[in-house]
Amino acid sequence: MEGRRTCQGEAALPVSTLSEPLLSGSDTKGADLATAEDLEAAQLPSYGGASFSRTCLNLTNAVSGIGVLSMPYAVSQGGWASLALFALVGALCYYTGTLIERCMRADPDAIRSYPDIGEFAFGSGCRRAIAFFMYVELYLVAISFLVLEGDNLHKLFPGAAVEFLGCRLQGKQLFIALAAAVVLPTTWLKNLGVLAYVSAVGLVASAALTASLVWAGVAETGFHRSSTTVLNPSGLPTSLGLYFVCFTGHAVFPTIYSSMRNNRHFSKVLLVSSVICSLNYGLTAVLGYMIYGDDVQSQVTLNLPSGKLYTKVAIVMTLVNPLAKYALLAAPITAALEEKFKFSVPDPGSSGAARVAISTTVVVSTAVAACTVPFFGYLMSFIGSFLSVMATVIFPCLCFLKIYKADGIRRVEIAAIIAILMVGVFVAVTGTYTSLQQIIGTF
Repeated sequence: MEGRRTCQGEAALPVSTLSEPLLSGSDTKGADLATAEDLEAAQLPSYGGASFSRTCLNLTNAVSGIGVLSMPYAVSQGGWASLALFALVGALCYYTGTLIERCMRADPDAIRSYPDIGEFAFGSGCRRAIAFFMYVELYLVAISFLVLEGDNLHKLFPGAAVEFLGCRLQGKQLFIALAAAVVLPTTWLKNLGVLAYVSAVGLVASAALTASLVWAGVAETGFHRSSTTVLNPSGLPTSLGLYFVCFTGHAVFPTIYSSMRNNRHFSKVLLVSSVICSLNYGLTAVLGYMIYGDDVQSQVTLNLPSGKLYTKVAIVMTLVNPLAKYALLAAPITAALEEKFKFSVPDPGSSGAARVAISTTVVVSTAVAACTVPFFGYLMSFIGSFLSVMATVIFPCLCFLKIYKADGIRRVEIAAIIAILMVGVFVAVTGTYTSLQQIIGTF
């Protein structure tokens, strides 16, 4: 670690000139770390080659998610004025994303993944902590995607059942299995440039969902509801938590950064993606709240009248988005397992048998968990509130302060980072408390 500290102190914000992927097969340090006792110490392999536009698709798909469904509800909790908090959260998450990029550039030879940032800043203990939070968060979100697919498809097709290998699959379990089968081939793609096409499908689905709300407003209730609130202070913590959920995706930023053909443009990609996601989230929030007012439900699609074409379009698009995003979230988990167990891929341009086996195991395990874990929705809310804020706010800020303190960070920036940390702690505490109340309430 001493040698690495010396390297760290030589340049405050170096610009990477690497044209090759950040992980080199000949790097001896990577070989040493691969022998660590836990999965958390695993390194990510290289994903080089994605262009600027394809990286924009991947990053936008990573940030944009099913949180868009709750945006109108978030506004109803805090009132119209809470949209100012939404803009603030979006700006904070963009800034912490740039902190991750700057941390990765502190020593391109040593830092290639999110856990690497933690080790470079605080040592192996922080590496294991970050890796734990990162992989658990990604794994649980992947499970929640399958739960969402199972629940919604079961509502669309109640009573569906299939006999398979002597087993009868029906209801939610049947559709979870079908969803897992659909996403499985996408997890075999190692090249994130190819995965950009899958990401494009997810972005189209998000845009179509917003268009369905416009359709609903024009065709049915209109856009002017009297039952709206300007400000509801008691609901602001709920609104703030939901806004943070919308911008979580930082755990996969290093993977996407490493996938770029020219990673010096990552901050521009992050800005483009943040603006696109903010516009989509904001438009959905405004439209949903204008149409349904304070009667809007936690998922705006539940307010849409059954039997209407735009309702069917909205539900289908809701289901498409998780299917398109699953592989992007599973990629760091699969990569870490590959490196941990030192599986070699025979052809760098294809997945290989080892990668297929690992990806399949990950998908099957998430499907089984989605079918069997009780109270999973509340459990996800509890763990997600804590883990997401840690990966999005706490870790980037603390690691950046540690890495660059010797280079003289401006006082204004230090003050801003400390303020962001305080916001993150507040959201984590209030979100965890609320989720615990919900879990206890189920007994």
